[in-house]
Amino acid sequence: MGHRSEVQNNYAEHQVYKHLCTHNGEHVFTSEVHKKTSMRCYVSKKHLQTHREEPVLACDECKKIFKCASALKLHLRTHTWQQQYTCDVCKKPFSNPSALKYHLRIHTGEQPFKCDVCKKFFRQPGHLKYHLRTHTGDRPFKCDVCKKSFSQSNNLRDHLRIHTGERPFKCEVCKKFFSLSGHLKYHLRTHTWERPFKCDVCKKSFRSSRTLKDHLRIHTGERPFRCDVCKKSFSHSGNLKLHLRIHTGERPFTCDICKKSFSQSGNLRLHLRTHTGERPYKCDVCKKFFWKSSALKVHMRTHTV
Repeated sequence: MGHRSEVQNNYAEHQVYKHLCTHNGEHVFTSEVHKKTSMRCYVSKKHLQTHREEPVLACDECKKIFKCASALKLHLRTHTWQQQYTCDVCKKPFSNPSALKYHLRIHTGEQPFKCDVCKKFFRQPGHLKYHLRTHTGDRPFKCDVCKKSFSQSNNLRDHLRIHTGERPFKCEVCKKFFSLSGHLKYHLRTHTWERPFKCDVCKKSFRSSRTLKDHLRIHTGERPFRCDVCKKSFSHSGNLKLHLRIHTGERPFTCDICKKSFSQSGNLRLHLRTHTGERPYKCDVCKKFFWKSSALKVHMRTHTV
C-alpha cells in the first residue's frame, strides 16, 4: 500500500481528534453568532444558516410571499398563463400536474379519501384534512385582532379584510369593490340577470344556492330556526334574528334626524321618507305618488271599484 498524502494524514488526524472530543466533552466547532457549539462540522454549518437572513421571494404582481424559488415560479404561471398541463375533457389549463390530477376527478367522480367518522369521501387529501376539523372542532388559524379562530387559513385571510378594510375584487361594470371573490361573483348577476339556481318544484330561479335552499322551505314547510323564548319557529335565520328583537327590545337602526330607533333597517328607510319627502311609488292611472308600496296598493283599489 502506498504512502498517504499529507492531506489524507491531516484529515485522518482531524477525524480522530473529533472522535476523542466525544469522550472529553470538548466542542470543536463554535458559532461566532452566539457561541452555540456542535460536535460535527456539518452541524455547525447548518446552525450558522439559522442566523442568515432568508431572501424575500415576492410575486411582483400580487405581492404574495413564497419560501422558495420553485414555489414562486409555479405561482407566476397563474399570472403569465404559462400553463403546461391541460385537461383533455374540458380543456382547462393548469400550472402543475398535481392540480390537473385532482381536477380530473371532477370528470371521473373518483373520491379516494374517506372520512372514518362519517364515511364521507373527498377528491383531495387537503379537503379531507379540512373536513376532519368539523369533527374535532380544531380551529388552528387565529385572528390576532379579535381572536376569532378558523379551521382553514383562507377563511382567516378573508376574515382579516374586515379589520383592514381591503376590497381587492372590483366590478368592472359599476366599479364597486368587494372583500370576497364570491361576493363579486354574486354581485355580477345583478348586471347579467343570471339566475343559475332553479327550484324543481315551481321552476323559480335564484342568483345563489343559499337563496334557493331558503326558498325550498316554502315547499317543504321546514322551519329549522326556533326561538328559545317563545318557541316560535322560522324558515330563515334572518327572520329569527329579527324576531328576537321583540324579546330583547333591541332597536339598532336610528334616525340621524330625530333619533327615533327601529328594529329593522327597512322600517328606518321608510321613516326617513317622512323627513325627505320622498315618494317613490307612482300610480299609473292618476300619477299620484306614495311613500310606501302598501299605500299605493290600497290607493289602486279606488280605480278598480
